[in-house]
Amino acid sequence: MTYKNDIRTVMTLDAGGTNFVFNAVQAEQEILEPFILSAKAESLEAVLTTIINGFRHVETKLVNKPVAISFAFPGPADYENGIIGDLQNLPFFKGGVALGPMLQETFGIPVFINNDGDLFAYGEAIAGLLPEINKKLEDAGNPKRYKNLFGVTFGTGFGGGIVTGDGLLCGDNSSGGEINRMRNRTFKNWDVEESVSIRGIKREYANNTGLNLASCPEPRDIFEIGMGRVKGDQMAAIHAFDSFARDAADAIANAITLIDGLVVIGGGLSGAHPVFLPKLVEEMNYPFDTMSGESLDRMEVVAYNLEDQVNLASFLQSASVEIPVPFTTRTVIFDPNKKIGVGISRLGTSRAISIGAYAYALARLDHS
Repeated sequence: MTYKNDIRTVMTLDAGGTNFVFNAVQAEQEILEPFILSAKAESLEAVLTTIINGFRHVETKLVNKPVAISFAFPGPADYENGIIGDLQNLPFFKGGVALGPMLQETFGIPVFINNDGDLFAYGEAIAGLLPEINKKLEDAGNPKRYKNLFGVTFGTGFGGGIVTGDGLLCGDNSSGGEINRMRNRTFKNWDVEESVSIRGIKREYANNTGLNLASCPEPRDIFEIGMGRVKGDQMAAIHAFDSFARDAADAIANAITLIDGLVVIGGGLSGAHPVFLPKLVEEMNYPFDTMSGESLDRMEVVAYNLEDQVNLASFLQSASVEIPVPFTTRTVIFDPNKKIGVGISRLGTSRAISIGAYAYALARLDHS
C-alpha cells in the first residue's frame, strides 16, 4: 500500500514520557516543522490540555481540514477504543482515560491511537526499509519480494511492531509485537528489556569497569569508546554492546521464527549499529545444539546484515533455478535459499512513527 499521491491530511503525535511531538502528514510526508511541548505536568487535566493545545496549534497551520488524528502513545492501553491505561512515565492516566473519544469530541474527526513500536514498523513498511529493499531486489533482477516486516526499537525500552501483507498486526488485546516481554537469554528470570535498553548497556559497562551507575557514561559515549574514538575501556564497551546484541538477537530470532520477514531497527540506540549489528546478525544465525550432538539451524531462514555491502550483495543475489514439474513438460522457478535481512531505519524513528500513524489512519478510514 502506498499513499504518495493521497492529498488527505492527518494530524500526528509522537508521545513520550518527556516530550509530545506534533506534526501533520500528507502524501507520506511531514508537512510542518515538528511542534514540541513538554509532557511534564502536575495533573491529568494539564496533560490533556497540553495534548489538545498541541493539535489545535497544528490545525491552525494547515491549509486543508485534517481527515483524522492518529498518533503513538505508550501502553498499556486499549488502543482500539482509544483508552490509555496505567503508564509509568505518565502516572495521571492510572485507572484508564478515554483519550481517543475525548479528542474525537473536541475536534470532530476520527481519532486513532496505537503503540509507537507498531507505528514505527508500519511507517518503515509504507515508505522506509521494506519498499527500499524490494526496489533493490527488482533492480538486481531478483524476483523475490517481501511483504512482512518486524520493527524493533532500541532505547529507554525495547519495542516491537509487526506488519504483514494484510497490514498492521495489532492483536486482539492491543498487545501484538510486545517483544519486551520475552525471556532474557542471559538472566533467565528477567524480561529481555532489562538487557536490550539504555540501562542494560550502562549496567554491563559499569560491571566491567568497576564504575557505579551514577558515574557511568551514556550509551552514545560507550559507543564512541567502543569505536576507539573516545578514551575509555574499549574492551568493556565492546563487551557491553556484545551482551546487548546477544540478548536482542535471541528475542528477534524467536519472533522471526513466527513472523518470517525483514527486520528494521530504530530508536535512540540504533545509531550505534556499527558496533552491535554484526554481532546481532551473527547470533541470530548461531545454531542450536541437539541431543544427538549435531547442530540445528537457529531459524528456518538465514539473516543478512543489510548495512554491510558484502552481506547486502549476497542477500540481493537470486539462487533461483528451473525445476521440472513431474509427468509434464513444464518447468517452474524454485529458490532454495530462505533469506531475511536486518537493517536500520531509513526514515528515522520519529518520522517513521508519524508516517505510520498517517498510513494507519487512512487504512482504517478506507476500510470503515
